[in-house]
Amino acid sequence: MTAPTRSAAGRVGLLRWQFDLTWSLFEYHLERLEPEDFLWEPAPLCWTLRRSPEGAWVPDWADTEPDPVPVPTVAWVSWHIGWWWSVTLDHARGERPRERTEIVWPGAGEPTLTWLRSLRTEWLAHLGTLTDADLDTPAPFPWPDDPSHTKAHMLAWVNAELMKNATEIGQLRMVRAAS
Repeated sequence: MTAPTRSAAGRVGLLRWQFDLTWSLFEYHLERLEPEDFLWEPAPLCWTLRRSPEGAWVPDWADTEPDPVPVPTVAWVSWHIGWWWSVTLDHARGERPRERTEIVWPGAGEPTLTWLRSLRTEWLAHLGTLTDADLDTPAPFPWPDDPSHTKAHMLAWVNAELMKNATEIGQLRMVRAAS
């Protein structure tokens, strides 16, 4: 893993640096994922993606978190990243946010890796439009109608959520490889 070398001038620069660092940690695992890793179920109680009768991938879901929480598969976590990141981008660009059911997982292996990397590209393009002054405006997501949470909070949340999900995928990948 190579740490990003970007200058961290200003708050946008610092958040971008943190994002780049998080992405480099994530990329370490993305580069090593095999198609078979995605739908591997590490425990009897799992959340994964399943084919609908029409052939689309549908994520396991509950509107209230079950107890115990199911262990997610790499497929489920990668769909989850695509879901929250797509919706965050929609909000950030002032577009109608997509519903959870509109976020389609492209399938195991390269299709999902390409999708996640394209979301990164879209996010970087958005970051490139922001100034430090923009960071002080209210965040449209994930805290709607709460002026105490700013776009700076939203960017920091994306970094934290990505780091958490990258860790989950990395751990699942390593456990499967060691099994």
